Amino acid sequence: MFINNFDPVAFQVLSIEIRWYSLSYIVGLILGWVYCSKILIKDKDKKKEFEDYITYIIIGIIIGGRLGYVFIYNPSYYLENLNEIFMIWNGGMSFHGALLGIIFATIIFCKKKNQNIFYYLDLVALSAPIGIFLGRIANFINSELYGRETDIIWSVKFLQIDNLNRHPSQIYEAIFEGIILFIILNFFHHKLRQKNGLVSYLFIIYYSFFRFFVEFTREPDAHIGLIIFSMSMGQLISIIFFITGIILFYKNYVPEK
Repeated sequence: MFINNFDPVAFQVLSIEIRWYSLSYIVGLILGWVYCSKILIKDKDKKKEFEDYITYIIIGIIIGGRLGYVFIYNPSYYLENLNEIFMIWNGGMSFHGALLGIIFATIIFCKKKNQNIFYYLDLVALSAPIGIFLGRIANFINSELYGRETDIIWSVKFLQIDNLNRHPSQIYEAIFEGIILFIILNFFHHKLRQKNGLVSYLFIIYYSFFRFFVEFTREPDAHIGLIIFSMSMGQLISIIFFITGIILFYKNYVPEK
């Protein structure tokens, strides 16, 4: 058993607290940018376009992630507290909302620049697991999105939450949605080069698959609980994304007989 009593504040500058979760976003974006611009993108013109694209990604993540959380996970609260909707420093971001935000931001960027949408979405898919990994580690440090009660030997006691032994579900997600997903997607990208869009569809499929099963070890949101067939909101959304990914993959990459 591991005792988690980490301070969610990494350091403080004057009176401003810099939290681990904020750092994970910043470092994840920087590493993703470096990976894409220095390793994945070979064309100089594309590298310049990608630097402009980063701004759109950041806006998409912030707006999509926040609105996704507000309207999917806690709409009743925010309808009564409209002034808190954009107080992202108080916490509350949705990965699925951020993903939709990135897709819409990419569409806007590519329409404006006359670029191939899936070329840029594939770049995001290939580098996103880096940010996901860091984000889940930050969740672990913050004692948030913690797991359900268990008696396994690698259980964690989150002292800022309670004295129960719990699954380190954040670490499971960091491993599967971060490390393993990164390896799978980059394998397909480098070994099975095909037209743009393949990696994007595989990202949706594999992320949703991993997220669905890890959710069985993750404590559901207290104000939502388990919903249909004892599944969490995250699992229901993952099913929708998984089916969508399978349909798109089948329509675009499975040859007709």
